[in-house]
Amino acid sequence: MGGRKKILIIDDEKDFGYFLKFNLELIKKFKVFNATNGKAGIKLARRKKPDLIILDIMMPGLDGFDVLTILKENMKTTAIPVIMMTALDQNEPKEKACGLYCADYFTKPIEIDKLISGINNILSF
Repeated sequence: MGGRKKILIIDDEKDFGYFLKFNLELIKKFKVFNATNGKAGIKLARRKKPDLIILDIMMPGLDGFDVLTILKENMKTTAIPVIMMTALDQNEPKEKACGLYCADYFTKPIEIDKLISGINNILSF
């Protein structure tokens, strides 16, 4: 795997998750894992110890805020930077996400170039 950074995508929209995975792995700098719900995402984060997590806010069961809170309270996952994303283009979710220590925030539909730039910035490429 070399120096590729591990990215975990937690999003209940499978097609969108695979779209992101495909586009990120095209760059050859990233190894991407997908989880389609919050519980699976938390388990995968603990097991794979990704360098970065991309987390959807609106999901059934545990939403992105719940997942972010759990990740930040666990010693194994607290230091992993998290990018939050949502279809909601409003200030309230953004402020809440930033209050929970997310590293960046994107609104869907995501411009892949901007997302990659944000990832590179966080991971200091």
